Amino acid sequence: MKVAVVGATGLVGTKMLQVLEERNFPVTELIPVASEKSIGKEITFKGKQFKVVSVEDAIKMKPDVAIFSAGGGTSLQQAPLFAAAGTTVIDNSSAWRMDPTKKLVVPEVNAGVLTADDKIIANPNCSTIQMVVALKPLHDKYKIKRVVVSTYQSVTGTGVKAVDQLFNERKGIDGPKVYPYTIDLNVIPQIDVFTDNGYTKEEMKMILETKKIMGDDSIQVTATTVRIPVMGGHSESVNIEFLNDFDLAEVRELLAKSPGIVVVDDPANLKYPMPLDAHDKDEVFVGRIRRDETQPNTLNCWIVSDNLRKGAATNAVQIAEYLAAAHLIGQPVEA
Repeated sequence: MKVAVVGATGLVGTKMLQVLEERNFPVTELIPVASEKSIGKEITFKGKQFKVVSVEDAIKMKPDVAIFSAGGGTSLQQAPLFAAAGTTVIDNSSAWRMDPTKKLVVPEVNAGVLTADDKIIANPNCSTIQMVVALKPLHDKYKIKRVVVSTYQSVTGTGVKAVDQLFNERKGIDGPKVYPYTIDLNVIPQIDVFTDNGYTKEEMKMILETKKIMGDDSIQVTATTVRIPVMGGHSESVNIEFLNDFDLAEVRELLAKSPGIVVVDDPANLKYPMPLDAHDKDEVFVGRIRRDETQPNTLNCWIVSDNLRKGAATNAVQIAEYLAAAHLIGQPVEA
């Protein structure tokens, strides 16, 4: 299968190449695409060198699938050009997520909505992805009424410049800053810009995307998203109110049996999910599973996942895997 990776030299693009290689996606021809300043540079994939090409050249090569991680503006402009050439685009930016004509997909939750006609598919926000993977089996069983989530998000979610800022501050080096405040030894309760209702864009993404992915507008979500000075993954404290009561042992078993989830929940032995343990893994880790004793039918849990992998690259590759397995891409073109 001919695969283009748009934004191949960025933090997420590099991770996408790594995940494509690790998961042995059937790449017969790789087309790395990046901004003008990177054209001609070489990247390594499966031990071979590939030259970075321009968007125009990539479109002419008619890839079966193009996985985008190049920012919203680039996606709005370039994804339709690939789609018009017959390529299926999986886009990691926020550009298409809330477009009613585009599918927003987490394979463990709603891959079944995809058809051969979906030429631009949106990859959800990283913090939403890991949460809905855990919510889905619980919603199916107990019916979710309301979710209250507070996030503790890795600097890697902002990109390589944020990682540089953290380590520069740690070393006492005065360098460029992407956050309005020091991030080392600090917590910043702002991710993305503020909207008119006092919530940030990141918080609104979690609220709106959850309803769309779960296919249920009745689920009420409220979020507070926070940047913390860690690497390896995002963590979330999630309070879930159900319409129906639950049994804790059944909840643990349900989660443990669900695809993409690892339950790490053994407080007696101090076992719970942490970003350090989730780093470079594809699963969503769930622990601290306990009843909210202040109101009925309500559960508390702690959800951790590597935001560059399941929160971005892996989810996009899993969408491509589903499309290939369902023969929605890579089919021979009939004359």
